[in-house]
Amino acid sequence: MNIAPYEARFESSLLTGQPEAGGDSRQCTVDTKESVLCPIVTEGEGQMSRSLSSLALQMLSGLAIGYGLMARGFAQDSESPSSPFRSDNSAPQWLVASDSASLQNSDGPEFLLSDASGEEPNGAEGSEKQDSEDASEESGGDSFETELARLHKRIEQLESSEKKRVASDKKKKEEETKKAEGWQDMSTDKWTVKLGGHVQLDYINWANADPAIPGTEDYFEFRRLRLVADGTGYGQCDFRLQMTLEPETVGTSPAGTVTSPDVKDAYFSMNEIPGLGRFRIGNFFVPFSLEQVTNDTNNIFMERSIPTQGVFAADREVGVALYNCTDDQSVTWATGVFFDSISEGLKERIDDNQGYRVSGRVTWLPFYDEPSNGRYLIHTGAGILHTDDQDNKVSFRARPQIKEGPRIIDSGALNADSYTALNADSYTTGNLEFAAVMGPVTLQSEAFLSSVDMISGGAQTTHGGYAHLSYFLTGENRVFERFGQHGAQFGRNVPTSNFFMVPGAISPGAWELKTRYSHLNLDEFNKGEYNDLTTGANWYWSDRTRVMFDWIHPVTTGATVYGETTSDLLAMRFDFSW
Repeated sequence: MNIAPYEARFESSLLTGQPEAGGDSRQCTVDTKESVLCPIVTEGEGQMSRSLSSLALQMLSGLAIGYGLMARGFAQDSESPSSPFRSDNSAPQWLVASDSASLQNSDGPEFLLSDASGEEPNGAEGSEKQDSEDASEESGGDSFETELARLHKRIEQLESSEKKRVASDKKKKEEETKKAEGWQDMSTDKWTVKLGGHVQLDYINWANADPAIPGTEDYFEFRRLRLVADGTGYGQCDFRLQMTLEPETVGTSPAGTVTSPDVKDAYFSMNEIPGLGRFRIGNFFVPFSLEQVTNDTNNIFMERSIPTQGVFAADREVGVALYNCTDDQSVTWATGVFFDSISEGLKERIDDNQGYRVSGRVTWLPFYDEPSNGRYLIHTGAGILHTDDQDNKVSFRARPQIKEGPRIIDSGALNADSYTALNADSYTTGNLEFAAVMGPVTLQSEAFLSSVDMISGGAQTTHGGYAHLSYFLTGENRVFERFGQHGAQFGRNVPTSNFFMVPGAISPGAWELKTRYSHLNLDEFNKGEYNDLTTGANWYWSDRTRVMFDWIHPVTTGATVYGETTSDLLAMRFDFSW
């Protein structure tokens, strides 16, 4: 007798709580010459709990042993019409499920005895079958004991597997409990490092240069050529090293000295510190101004606006900072202390008077649409930046929204003094942030006010700001990171479909229109005003490749460096990162 097919079939039903595919949940259909142990499962027990598997296996074992005892001890009673056993080598009568009517009042699995046709054996027909099967039953003892031994071995294997599963579930539950309680051993996590970089290739054309402005030649350059290494480790730490390789920073200077690549980012962070959040040390963005802390690969104009282009907002400095946020990331805050203006090229400051900066930034999302993952949101924020300069000089100046070009507004060196730090230049700048993402439309704006403590004449102020509007023709939206590497900031824009051209098919990528107005007022220093209008379009081939087009219209009034001027520039950039 070979019971392996039915044993496997029973084990599958037992462990999964489901009948075999294509089978009935209450009745097993088998050939008339084989035996099968079939559990009767009521309608309400389609999903049998694994916790009953051990008990069921014991029932199976008991039935198998009972079967052997009855087959041997009661073979003589096979002459009886009511005997449930047969004497041939095929096995006893079938154990099959009862009909559906008997299941309705059932409280759980049960086993019933009947023959293969579902009828109780009786009368002369049953007696005659028993007479012809007695001899074969005795001769099949060895085969039966082999099958029985194999069945016992299989039961032991299943029990062992069940114990391992229980132990695994217990360990998993303990790990989840530890994680929920805020504790996790991360000391053995390995460090992973990802190499990347980006290339920005610019072409600038002075389409209408004011005659009063010198140095207005057209030019082509690698605006940025950088290599980046990002790493994570210990489950809560990360680092970044970014070096700039622009040709103008590498080679021999006019003075005959050899310059080296600049250090842009070089910092180490520890995240999720209880009560503190993220701690960072190294050279990185000072936490101040939404436009400034948004990476240049994610800003939508080729250059940042006038107020943040080295005027009011600090760039990268050497220092330490803390970042944190609420559980839902709707509120973020950051503060840091930095040395003042350490050269990215020299990477050092040898001076008894180092100077310092102290900054703070707070942001709030009064509205964020969770279902759309921020396709609709309102961002607000405020920041403050206090600087004690190490060389007793403060200046506010800007170029016409390009990298290489004359500074068309410049306050010159302002002698200033801090009332709290004698003979140290001091100025304090505050700003307000606002951004609204409304599907494909984005509005972003900031206002700045700076107060300078002059050596003579008391405090004087200057101010500036910008506002820009953008619209995706292809329906995308600007991506906003509620708590990114530098706090609340804009991230990479992602086209719905990347740009491609193949035979028979083409995808346009994503197209974005944009316009910006920015302003800087230095009238209080008798240095005039600078107003700029920039408009254009961005063509996104992918989230890491885009082509940018800017039309720049700078206008200066009052006593600026070159007086009242008006110019027009056309600029184009190919931006690729990996």
